[in-house]
Amino acid sequence: MPEWLVLTLAMLAACAVVVIITLVRHRRAAEDEDPSETPDVIEYMTMWIGVVYAIVLGLAIAGVWEGRSAAQENVRAEAVALHEVSERVRVYPAEIRDRIRDDVNAYVGHVVTTEWRTMADHGRLTDEGTELLDRLRRDVTDYEPRTDFEAQAYQPLVDQVAAADQARSARAESTGATMPGVVWFGLVTGAVITIGMIFALQIRRTRRELILAGLFSALIAFLLFLIWDFDAPYSRGLAATAEPFLRLFPDIKS
Repeated sequence: MPEWLVLTLAMLAACAVVVIITLVRHRRAAEDEDPSETPDVIEYMTMWIGVVYAIVLGLAIAGVWEGRSAAQENVRAEAVALHEVSERVRVYPAEIRDRIRDDVNAYVGHVVTTEWRTMADHGRLTDEGTELLDRLRRDVTDYEPRTDFEAQAYQPLVDQVAAADQARSARAESTGATMPGVVWFGLVTGAVITIGMIFALQIRRTRRELILAGLFSALIAFLLFLIWDFDAPYSRGLAATAEPFLRLFPDIKS
């Protein structure tokens, strides 16, 4: 099911629940009930519950957005490091240069096709990708420089392979969901309590109040969906992309 459809259904469901409960409660309310006589303490508590929950939602959104940005930065760092390897190896003999570049292209091609789908579907990296990077490392580190010029390029090449490996490890750590289950429990429970306080204020069945209550509930549903969407940086709608690889290695097709 498309994520935009999930979002639409969630917002509509939140609105429908509020409207239906309000209408049912209005029909069952006592004839002498006066909604304008809500105690001040309830209004005060409702205000603070809304404020606290808004802060929690803001922190959650900031956290998952930062995680998504970090995931995209890991991809960029890995692509840049591999591109540096491919460019700096030009000082090596043709046979060694071509072999290392073939290793880089094979690894990048695997990442943007097979491994990217595996991250999205299963939340993990592939063993083949690890083997391809290990083969690249061996070809870089096992070569013995024959001239001073090659010797000067050797250590930077080793450093760039290490940087790519470090970025890959960081990418592996951020493939799954980042929000703990207890946080989701707090977010959902807070949403129920916050929306429930609408009924504590004894809203009436006027068009204005029903519209506002429905929009408020839809907004909370949208924010929760936004947190869920950002929570898995590589597998959902606004996910990190392989664009840095494709930009630096235009011959590789995703």
